[in-house]
Amino acid sequence: MLLPASPQGANDRVTMALIGAGGRGRRVAGEFVELGAKCAAVADVYEPNLALGLKVAGSGAQGYQDYRKILDRQDIDAVLIATPDHWHVPMMLAAVDAGKDVYCEKPMSHSISEGNRAIRGVRATDRIVQIGMQRRSTPWIIEAKKMVDDGAIGEITFAKAQWNWMVSAPLDNSPLPGKLDWQRFVGPAPQRAMQPQIFRKWRYFWEFSGGNMTDQGTHLMDVIQWFSNAGTPRSAACVGRVVGMQGSEVPDTFAATFEYPNLIATWTLNYNNDYENGWTIRFEGSNGTLVLDGGGYRLYDAPWRRNPDPVKVVEDKLPTTPHVRNFLECIKTREEPNAPVEIGHTAVCGPHLANIAMHTKKMAFLNPEATEIY
Repeated sequence: MLLPASPQGANDRVTMALIGAGGRGRRVAGEFVELGAKCAAVADVYEPNLALGLKVAGSGAQGYQDYRKILDRQDIDAVLIATPDHWHVPMMLAAVDAGKDVYCEKPMSHSISEGNRAIRGVRATDRIVQIGMQRRSTPWIIEAKKMVDDGAIGEITFAKAQWNWMVSAPLDNSPLPGKLDWQRFVGPAPQRAMQPQIFRKWRYFWEFSGGNMTDQGTHLMDVIQWFSNAGTPRSAACVGRVVGMQGSEVPDTFAATFEYPNLIATWTLNYNNDYENGWTIRFEGSNGTLVLDGGGYRLYDAPWRRNPDPVKVVEDKLPTTPHVRNFLECIKTREEPNAPVEIGHTAVCGPHLANIAMHTKKMAFLNPEATEIY
């Protein structure tokens, strides 16, 4: 194990590095820089992304193909991991063992067992780890959570998560315009022949991700569990299929149902339709209904037929900045961030369970400790 990075003082500037300089990684790294962090290094296996990442990092940043060279540097306090899903936990554990604090994009894990391994590995160190579930730090979502806690809609009896986008299209398998280190990209996943479409759209191949189920479901199912205090689901059932995204292994349309001790929830996705474009979460309670989406929230009284207009409306955006700021503050204070590894694990347990149910064409069950599937 390497020595940990130097402790941060109240006025010290955090020195960080980006691992995985695709579009999302560059956007979040830009937030770090705007909030005053120094981005000293970038690692990526694809040369065009590495070049773009170095532009975001700014003057003096060093580029690498091998992320481990970043972990060897004693001047780096923290890393931002924005790689394909199958790399998240291996890189996170290597980073905390090297003494780095970690901001890791969601979904945290590639499986339920891997999530439990991440918790054990991180908690064996004193490192700060924040999972990139920005709703946990979004002011208007925190406000809505407090309203639910205060009884605004009564007992939640049903929750519905939905994500509709008209984005499905056949995958592009034309040659890549730049050099890719395919072996480093595949890494811990089973080896397979290089295909440009896999690199371009890795979220649509099971070796590298949990598909749309975990990619978007991590965010939405976390909010459902957070607002309802439901814990993780006891069981899941799911059906799905590929409609418009020819070449994809993972569905672009699915419907999942989750059973909690005191709650039923559904999670549906259709990337072939843009009705109510984007994400929506609806909480149906004994005394009212709360609807959240990418533009804010609406609170309705019960019975709805007598109160069809919302009694409260908040319109706002879903920024990443507060979540990055929370992480940077926790690096200095050593306090727990808003989305630690335990939250990262429980958030994606339901989507992982639904994928298992879809693959096996049977209901899948999870023990209350979220450690065993049966």
